[in-house]
Amino acid sequence: MATATQELHDAPSRPEPAGPSHRRRRWVIIGVVAVAVLAVAAIWLVPLARTEFTTVSTDDAYVSGHVTLVAPRVAGQVTRVLVEDTQRVKAGDVLVEIDPKPYEVQFNLKKAALEQAQADLAAALAGARASEAMARGRRWQLQTAIESVRNQASLLSARVAALHSQQAVLERARADLTRGEQLLRTSALSAEEVDLRRQAFRVAEAQVREAEQQVYQARVALGLTAQPPQGRPLEYVPENLEQTFSGVRVALADLVQIAAQLGLPLPGPNETPQEYLDRFYKNPQGVPLDELLEQIVDKAPPVQQARAKLAQAQQDLEHAQLNLNWTKVRAEIDGVVSRRNVNPGNNVQAGQQLMAVQSLTDVWVDANFKETQLADLRIGQPVDLYVDMYGGKTAFHGRVAGFAPGTGSTLALLPPENATGNFVKVVQRLPVRIELTEPPPTDAPLFVGLSVTPYVRYKEEPTGPNAGQKLQTPIPVTREPAPATPASAPAPAGPVPTPGTGRVAGGGRP
Repeated sequence: MATATQELHDAPSRPEPAGPSHRRRRWVIIGVVAVAVLAVAAIWLVPLARTEFTTVSTDDAYVSGHVTLVAPRVAGQVTRVLVEDTQRVKAGDVLVEIDPKPYEVQFNLKKAALEQAQADLAAALAGARASEAMARGRRWQLQTAIESVRNQASLLSARVAALHSQQAVLERARADLTRGEQLLRTSALSAEEVDLRRQAFRVAEAQVREAEQQVYQARVALGLTAQPPQGRPLEYVPENLEQTFSGVRVALADLVQIAAQLGLPLPGPNETPQEYLDRFYKNPQGVPLDELLEQIVDKAPPVQQARAKLAQAQQDLEHAQLNLNWTKVRAEIDGVVSRRNVNPGNNVQAGQQLMAVQSLTDVWVDANFKETQLADLRIGQPVDLYVDMYGGKTAFHGRVAGFAPGTGSTLALLPPENATGNFVKVVQRLPVRIELTEPPPTDAPLFVGLSVTPYVRYKEEPTGPNAGQKLQTPIPVTREPAPATPASAPAPAGPVPTPGTGRVAGGGRP
């Protein structure tokens, strides 16, 4: 009996059949778990599906930016270097100082040369005004010489008239003497009276000879022969004698010599002294004489030469001032210093690279999309950017700015040669430039070279310049006419470089 009871207790208990409530509870738990799994899947899969069907992405993208190479504009010995690598700088900050003493000496020399040029200009103006005063005096001398010739011609006419008068007196004295001699033979006239008439005749002859000599003297004074040409009267004078007279020509030469110093025009080959005299102060515009004389002084060759030397001295002084200012090499942009390779005591040359400044704000993203992904991409489409450095926590926003003119393989230094017949088709990648719509925050800067994953939302409407296009609109360029090249100067063989005004030389991608 005890054995039977023990066997009964050791035997396994049989499960009681489950009721309807237990089965219902089980299905409720399974349904709740299924709904939770579906909800979680929807939360994760729906955004992924939306992203997959509304965006184009690539993992071949990186941050790019301008790297400004810092180089001095002048040569010299470095005295101080004020920055280190990774140091942030702002535009205008002094990066490197070059010994300014040699350039201070040059500046002082150019300043003294400028003062000398100013003194030379003042002396040239004084000399030009003195020459102008001499020219005015020589002008009146020429006028006086012409009038003197005319007066000599008038004097010659007067002396010829006096000669004719004396000749008339001589004829009368000859007639009186002839009648007196006849009357003396008839004793009608005394011998004394005849002697008086004979003396009067001799005096008249002497006066005629004197008048003739005076006429000859007047002719010779006019540069003429004592006797006029055959068939010409004694008072004959050539019509243009006042223009050809030696005294007039000498006065004209003196005037021309002074006028040449003032830069006034010389007389023409057929121009008479009177015509040149009338043209000397020709003033058709009615300018007051004082202003006209001042214009003549300003245009004098010595004054213009002195002004040119003064302008050159001013330019030399400005260049020396620039060289002195350029002894302090400054940053042209805001950014971070990198690749410093200069130390105090180094002798540097103009254009030598000293360091680089990398901008933190002027950055963009170069994304290399496959050619099969470019069909729906357009300029202006919004882009979400995720940088590997910050993971998926920080999203930067940008827009498609443009497309490169060729794929990466064709723009490479050694493009592939497919003309040999060994062509293997490979999907090409085209660089696409993505610009940031807002600058990166200071707590999440973008450094050049960081890997980026862009998502272009090509389903959305493009915005901004050239929105919806594949190519940007050409930038209008104002073309200035080229300066005329003198006929004597050969045309330049290549483009003429234009000097810049900044202190930073070069630039490019790292």
